[in-house]
Amino acid sequence: MTTLRRQLSSPLQLMAIATAGLILLPLGYVTLLAVTADPAVWSRLWATRIPELLWNTISLAGSVAVLTLILGVTTAWLVVRFDFPGRRLWEAALILPLAMPTYVLAYVYTYLLGFGGPVELAWQIWAGPQSRIVSPQSFWGTTLVMALDTFPFVYLLTRTALLSLNVSFEEVARVSGVSRMMTLWRVTLPLMRPSIAAGVALVILYVVSDFGAVSLLRYQTLTYAVFQQMTGRSDNTAASILSVLLVVLALLFLVTERWFRQRSRFYQTTGRYRAPQRIPCRWIGALSITALLGGIVAMSFGVPAYLLVKWSLSPEALAIIDSRFYGFIWNSALLAAAAATAGVLIGLPLAYLASRRPTLLNLGCLQAAYAGYVLPGPVAALAVLVLCLKLTPIFYGTVLLLIVAYVIHFLPAGLQSLEPALQQITPNLEEVARTLGLGVRDTWRRVTLPLVRNGFIVAWVLMFLQTMKELPATLLLRPVGFDTLAIRVWLEASEEYFQLAAPSALLIVLLSLPALWLLVSKDWRSA
Repeated sequence: MTTLRRQLSSPLQLMAIATAGLILLPLGYVTLLAVTADPAVWSRLWATRIPELLWNTISLAGSVAVLTLILGVTTAWLVVRFDFPGRRLWEAALILPLAMPTYVLAYVYTYLLGFGGPVELAWQIWAGPQSRIVSPQSFWGTTLVMALDTFPFVYLLTRTALLSLNVSFEEVARVSGVSRMMTLWRVTLPLMRPSIAAGVALVILYVVSDFGAVSLLRYQTLTYAVFQQMTGRSDNTAASILSVLLVVLALLFLVTERWFRQRSRFYQTTGRYRAPQRIPCRWIGALSITALLGGIVAMSFGVPAYLLVKWSLSPEALAIIDSRFYGFIWNSALLAAAAATAGVLIGLPLAYLASRRPTLLNLGCLQAAYAGYVLPGPVAALAVLVLCLKLTPIFYGTVLLLIVAYVIHFLPAGLQSLEPALQQITPNLEEVARTLGLGVRDTWRRVTLPLVRNGFIVAWVLMFLQTMKELPATLLLRPVGFDTLAIRVWLEASEEYFQLAAPSALLIVLLSLPALWLLVSKDWRSA
């Protein structure tokens, strides 16, 4: 009890508890609102919307997971196990789709595959004037868009697993008379299963929480329905019920993935690690692999990027680049900078206490901050909105409300850089500085901060760029007339004004590239 009282008297400890409470309070309030809702509302939703929304969300997540599994594992296998001209180039190019927000890819494919689009016209020339291709605003169209945008998650983790795989296991199987295909099926794939499962889980969570693509493609999922309940019908109670279902669904996926990885854990039993030798390709093999990888990169990044540049240079797009457009850039940068700075300042006490004093209370506060992982954008916005209307209505429609929603939603991304940065610094350095006469503040300023500076910068950049792309919370909570680049893309693309949306979309893609480099730079060094 005395120890707990001493901990609670620390200002840093109080900040950590306040932060954890700030993050958990909106989610708790939305859950309470859903649980205490009138049973008639539950019955109406179960009779009209919930079965269809659950089926749409789960089937979309499942189909995208299967397609990304095929694309991610195949591409990783090709660039790691085969040697062909341009391999390093394709190895890097396969991660570029991560810089393309799903709503940007959705609006580009609405043009490409839509009625009268270039792909449909080309198809009709070949198959006849009455022939139709798959509509982008359908289950399979949405699956294609989401899979092209998210397969790099599986690719990155599978590639890392393949590079770390000890080839001795495969050689033992081959010496024992097992065929090459059976070695792949019975030895290699089981060893990579935890990494593949982690990549697929990331894809599923992304699809379940995505709003931009499903809204532009008019595909009804739980996330889209939450937004419609809040905006079209102003029914926050129904929206909270759908939000709780969405959070439960995300938690189920997370728990399933953890259970699967726990049962698929493997350990290296020998220190004689040997990396696999790449198989040299003949010209026809190299040509086939290059064509396959080129097609995937073209569909997921090359063609959309080309169209964005082309549309941005059109007279219609150039005409909108004026002071109003610069205002959208300023709004985006202002919000993103404020949210990233607040996120680093708020996350610092949580990461520091969990690293230096890993008590149950401190670790609990840190885990509470990760609750944002299971909060899709519309749910985070709904949680902040209903609590604000209840407790502090004076802040409704202000930028402050947006920043709070961003911090709750993106703080886990920042903590993933803050935590390792602090854990890599041994506490002995700080203790030595203290014994040499430095106070707590000077020790922080002259010893700790210089050593963890890079980790803090990465955390700030990651939160800044994710906030720049954020769409649903900005749509729901922004002050009247306060548009950002993401909002302009969504508004113009919703009306199919492709040229007018292009400059904002292109700017978002270009700004995402530095964050992408930061994310994978460590991964490349291991190759």
